[in-house]
Amino acid sequence: MLNIALFVSGRGSNLHAIIEKVSSKKICICALISDRKDCLAVKFAVSKNIPVYFVSNNEIEGFITYNILIEELKRKSVGLIVLAGFLKKIPDHFVDAFENMIINIHPALLPKYGGSGMYGMNVHKSVFEANERISGATVHFVDKIYDHGNIIFQESVDILNANNPEEVAEIVLRIEHKILPMIVEKFADGKISFINNRVFIKE
Repeated sequence: MLNIALFVSGRGSNLHAIIEKVSSKKICICALISDRKDCLAVKFAVSKNIPVYFVSNNEIEGFITYNILIEELKRKSVGLIVLAGFLKKIPDHFVDAFENMIINIHPALLPKYGGSGMYGMNVHKSVFEANERISGATVHFVDKIYDHGNIIFQESVDILNANNPEEVAEIVLRIEHKILPMIVEKFADGKISFINNRVFIKE
């Protein structure tokens, strides 16, 4: 069984998708981490008896630092960390501590529409205003640069009939809910390898 931790800043719809679509015999969600006390995903995690941690770069009451979080996740033998709508940049020393063990879901087809400030509706607005006909979602490894790590999997979708950025977001979110659980399950099954700076996925 693969122990995983999820980082979330919002409602946690990708958390719901993973729980619904990946067997509990394959994964154990042993921690949910957020930078926001009012994060809706927190309430859901608590209802599922998932331990919740609030993290900050600074020492704030009710929050832990990334150094303490590293120790806690290693104590839990976490084998995969999933950024599922986490809006803050992960510190470099945290990335070093879990090299090639952190993945992110991005609501566009990287390398387009990535980088600093490219998250959530900002992405979909940029895609819509560029009159793109295709968008999609990307699962990639996290490194020390925004949306830069090696791509694991992408899926595109037609957005030609979307009338506004909100409709683009709805269409792309369905793709996110499809591919992120699939990739998490591939990790749990040991079917993803990282060789010579390339990612391979076994059937």
